[in-house]
Amino acid sequence: MPKRPTFNIGIEEEYQTIDPVTRNLRSHIQAEILERGKTILAERVKPEMHASVVEIGTGVCETIGQAEEEIRSIRREIITLARRGGMEIAGGGTHPFSLWRDQDIYPDERYRVMVEDMKMVARANLIFGLHVHIGIEDKETAIQLMNGARYFLPHLLALSTNSPFWQGYDTGLRSYRCKVFDKFPRTNIPDEFRSWSEFEEFVELLIRTRCIDNAKKIWWDIRPHPHFPTVEFRVCDMQMRLDETIALGALCQAIMAKLYKLHSSNLSFRGYSRALIMENKWRAARYGLDGKLIDFGKQSEVDERELIGELLDFISDVVGELGSGPQVAYVHQILARGTGADRQLRVFNETNDLKKVVDYMIQETAHGIFPAAATLNI
Repeated sequence: MPKRPTFNIGIEEEYQTIDPVTRNLRSHIQAEILERGKTILAERVKPEMHASVVEIGTGVCETIGQAEEEIRSIRREIITLARRGGMEIAGGGTHPFSLWRDQDIYPDERYRVMVEDMKMVARANLIFGLHVHIGIEDKETAIQLMNGARYFLPHLLALSTNSPFWQGYDTGLRSYRCKVFDKFPRTNIPDEFRSWSEFEEFVELLIRTRCIDNAKKIWWDIRPHPHFPTVEFRVCDMQMRLDETIALGALCQAIMAKLYKLHSSNLSFRGYSRALIMENKWRAARYGLDGKLIDFGKQSEVDERELIGELLDFISDVVGELGSGPQVAYVHQILARGTGADRQLRVFNETNDLKKVVDYMIQETAHGIFPAAATLNI
């Protein structure tokens, strides 16, 4: 049996850079947020394709508590730098009303090639995600655990929904971000792979036939990372509150630890087809926590909130070992307060003003980051 995975964790967040007067997205280039951020945070901050997106990433964290402190520090620096440059930072899977056609593409050869390759699909991909890396060092183990974790991706999406608006419209979905992103090739739920070698053969075929030039252009909701010994969860919308990001990161870590516990006892979580899991993903994107997912074992619909409770029970025996009890417990706060999408919609229904929604997103993104950070009571 291979050595037990470390289950260390790395988290990436994608922030919106906002003009505080118009509340529109605004390019961070003139404010030099990236340049100044790199001086302070080194490789923790980097550009994304659109010049109104700033991506940050932690280092390799041994515990979720360490990741929490690192992201708090990074958020504090990025928000401070943005404000010094006359801008604000907001967390959300989409901006409520900014138009993708108005956004500049960051001047980088990689993004130039991507736009040339995918044209309007790339330009219109104005979305913001949360990515969680979990350390699974043995490749064969990584593939087997990824197979099992696929089932829980709709649960994670439902908890993370934070993109109800798109270009000024209430989309009717709790996560419109995932519907924007699935116009890209090689997205959504991956197929099940019987072994690491089968996955490798798949990647090599794509490279050989010039579908991709490297495995980073596989953008599934969960994937073995091509450069790091991790499995990367990519299904979640970007969150407003730090606490929400950390709760989702802790859930991803605990899911992998529980699946490994079964795997190491020669047990496996029952595999389901991509087509069935995609049915649940649609429901999660459409309704968030207020919908029903399919329990494939029972072959019946079950309230999403009930399934989240079952997930918390499923991972309860590994949470103590991971030292992530308080972080996982915050899921109950999400269930009580609603996801980011629920709260954005609440603000809009009360104010009928998408600019007020952006103001709320800005305030929530700073919640718990500065000692005197103010938040709206919503």
